[in-house]
Order: sequence, then C-alpha cells, then structure tokens
Amino acid sequence: MKTLFVLLGPTSVGKTALSMDIARHIGSPILSADSRQIYKEIPVGTATPTTEQLAQIRHYFIATHSLQDYYSASIFEEEAIALIQKLHETHDNLLLCGGSMLYTDAVCKGIDDMPTVKDGIRQSVWEQFEKQGLDSLLQELEIADPQHYREVDKQNYRRVIHAVEICRQTGKPYSAFRTKSVKKRPFRIVKMGLVRERADLFDRINQRVDSMINNGLIDEARSVYSLRRLNSLNTVGFKELFLYFDGIYTLDEAMEKIKRNTRVYARKQMTWYRRDTEIAWFHPDNKEDILHFMDEKIHGK
Repeated sequence: MKTLFVLLGPTSVGKTALSMDIARHIGSPILSADSRQIYKEIPVGTATPTTEQLAQIRHYFIATHSLQDYYSASIFEEEAIALIQKLHETHDNLLLCGGSMLYTDAVCKGIDDMPTVKDGIRQSVWEQFEKQGLDSLLQELEIADPQHYREVDKQNYRRVIHAVEICRQTGKPYSAFRTKSVKKRPFRIVKMGLVRERADLFDRINQRVDSMINNGLIDEARSVYSLRRLNSLNTVGFKELFLYFDGIYTLDEAMEKIKRNTRVYARKQMTWYRRDTEIAWFHPDNKEDILHFMDEKIHGK
C-alpha cells in the first residue's frame, strides 16, 4: 500500500532533526510543508534545513521560489499531490514534514478551489484598506457575507481582505466557495504529531530566536526590508525586526516580541492540531517508538 507519512507539530518542537532519521529509516526524500521555507532569500528566519542536511537527504519545496513570486496553499496542493504520485512510482513510503497547518491540510484533506482575483480588484481592496482601515472592509464583509463575517478572525487583515476580494470578484459570498469537503487521495495518509511540555517548548523557542539572531537574522531581515509589504514577509521574526529598523522597537524589544509571537503561534498550531483525531502523538525524544509505529503501519500490523 502506498503511504504518505506526515510529521507535524508546533514550531521548534524538533521536526527537522527527527525527519532526517525517519527519512533514512523508510528510504524516502523529505517533502517540506512549510509555507515560508520555499523562499530562498530567508533561510535563517525560516529555520531552513542546513546545507549539510539538504546534502544528506533530498528535500522538495525548499528554497524554490523568490519572495516576490506568488504562491499559495492551493498551488502547493496541486504540486505536492503530483509529486507524491510520481515519487510513489519508486517509493512505497514517503515523508511529508512541516508545521504550516494549511499546507499539511492541503495535502491531507484538500482545500477549496477559490476564483482567481483580478489585479484591479486586488489593488482597489488594498487601497481601501490602506486609506480607510480594516473596519471599512469588515463592514463590507458583514453585508456581503454575514456567515463568514461571524467566523473570520477579525484581527487578521489578510484573511478579511481576501474574503472581500472574492466577494467583489464573484458577486457571491466568500463562504459559498468553502465546501470543507475532504478530497480522496490515491494513497494512505498516516499522521504523526510531536508534542513537548509547554515550558520545554517555550524554552526551545527562546533559544531558537537567540540562535537566529546570532546566525545573522538581523542582516537577513535588513536585506529584504524594501520588500516588507509582501505577504511572504508577513511572518514572525521579520515583522518585528522591520519595526526595529523603523525605530519603533529597540533590538531587545524586537527580540522579546519575536519570542512572544512565536510562542503565540505555537499555541495556535497546537489548537489546530488537537482538532484532528487522526494524529498519533509522540514525544520527539521517543524516536524508537515512532519508528516502531511506522513499521507496524508499513507491515499492516
């Protein structure tokens, strides 16, 4: 039976190191499901696997795009499914690893096909946002799509903007395109989640941020500062350093904000994952238990 093993978990939990051992164990390349590691300009801020790790195991969807390239979960779904089917011709078992919830869901469940928004509409919505603020778009969304207005994260301006774009483009509610149906895949999916005690995870997050700073994150952020409005840079680590460059934060304040916002993101990840009853949970240190679990799945026990 062709199988896709999916290794997921919150940021800093230890997915990358364990994925290397798992890939060796099952003789698989690693398909990354990280929405930021696809960008070649920001390896430090996205904790991209090291040059040594990339040389040891073939990775896909790592440093394949520029920050200015348009990319989305729906494109990832299409490309990842095509690649998985191709690789399954020579590999019975494959490994997908990442912490971007929408990207793993895109492969495991599929996401709804959304209409393409014309550039003119996208520009007009963004101009309204910049001139009149988020409240004006929320008012429009409440009228155009009351259902999604009740559900959407009203603090996430990009999700609000996208919903308004779809409403304007189609003349229909954004929620009309959200079927939430699970697509059938021509392979078995086995999900494995990694979890640590909260204090341990938060300590690892703090250490990772310090390590990123020491490894050149500030210079990396400065090198892409001129592109700060891109969606690809709307991510923890860069947003805070951009405000440091603007003189709004001191460096110490920016570092503390990065750590805090990363911890908030990790909590959101775990909230998302806990809804999925198909995930088998393991501590990252219990590698042998994980490999034994995989062997049982492979051999049908």
